[in-house]
Amino acid sequence: MMQSRRIWWIAGAALGLAIFVALAAVVSRQAPSDGEATLAPGETQVLRARVVEILEEGTIDQGDFSQPFQRLKLRITSGSLEGQEVSVEYGLMTVTNQDRLFRVGDRVLVDHTRTLDGQDYFAVTDAVRTGPLLWLSLLFVGATLLLSGWQGLRSVIGMGVSLLVIVAFIVPQILQGRNPIVIAVLGSVVMMGISLYLVYGWKSKTHVAVIGLFTSLILTGLLAAWFVAWARLSGFGAEEAAFLQAAGVQLDTRGLLLAGIIIGTLGALDDIAIGQASAIFELSAANPRLGWQALFRHGMTIGRDHIAAMVNTLLLAYLGAALPLVLLFSVYTESLGITINRAIIAEEIVRTLVGSLGLLAGVPVTSLVASLTAHRRSNQGPQAT
Repeated sequence: MMQSRRIWWIAGAALGLAIFVALAAVVSRQAPSDGEATLAPGETQVLRARVVEILEEGTIDQGDFSQPFQRLKLRITSGSLEGQEVSVEYGLMTVTNQDRLFRVGDRVLVDHTRTLDGQDYFAVTDAVRTGPLLWLSLLFVGATLLLSGWQGLRSVIGMGVSLLVIVAFIVPQILQGRNPIVIAVLGSVVMMGISLYLVYGWKSKTHVAVIGLFTSLILTGLLAAWFVAWARLSGFGAEEAAFLQAAGVQLDTRGLLLAGIIIGTLGALDDIAIGQASAIFELSAANPRLGWQALFRHGMTIGRDHIAAMVNTLLLAYLGAALPLVLLFSVYTESLGITINRAIIAEEIVRTLVGSLGLLAGVPVTSLVASLTAHRRSNQGPQAT
């Protein structure tokens, strides 16, 4: 038995490492193109470089505030100009602070533009973060395998499947002009269906969780469509939607907002569905004499505690992501009524409350299906759940 378990651990570790390597390969392929061809006037390419010397450092006034700036010597480390050293200024044309200044040895991304008169212009756009992100991913995979074993590995694989569905199905379909709501619901069902069965197996509680998840997801989509239309939200509250349109991508921005609400609710709804189903099946196994009404009642007691924490978690997650925005509106002397009426704020309010309503619906829906299923199985005799 110990030998078999050791073999499974080795196989799991190898698979986890393979997933990490695959993610690293994906990140590498999606890294900015370094371009080998000579640039034509007006064209731009993104290069990687390393800071070899800080030539100058100081502070510059930008109207009502001042900020630090640097003049850096960089050595290009990839692309058509590999090995060439260039001097660039940083902080004169962009907003920056002390935390964004660079040190000798830092790796950076550089925009190389050939101007219309044939001159080369270089500008530092950002730091290279690939290394820290990949190491963080490796730490996450390792910690998951260490603490959860084989089930943790299946969870990591399920996460990989979810990323694959988003990147390979949801995003391309939306970019091709398909209905974002339909694509989001279909993609969400595929993601969670595969992930739940992969992690928990082909069991009754998994079937119940999928049913509860799908039903709640449909309800969330309907509520989102209703309130987004009623509040006359267009989806342009997020500046990314405007950037997409400026880039020539023709999208249904309102549908994109709805798709974001559905996918954003999905993770928490997954937790609610499997938590309720598992709790009710365990109650039924511990006391097979409980009827479905009693199971439902006990399940709702558990669900109320769960949902109270989950709604607060969802609110804090959205507020945490939008904290700079909250601070920005706080410095203006608008009334609260006007502030929450702004599209960018109203979208977050609708996103949070509709998502929370979806979670609220998930508790009774999943609890009811789980109670009826568990009671029927207990009457049929002991079986795997």
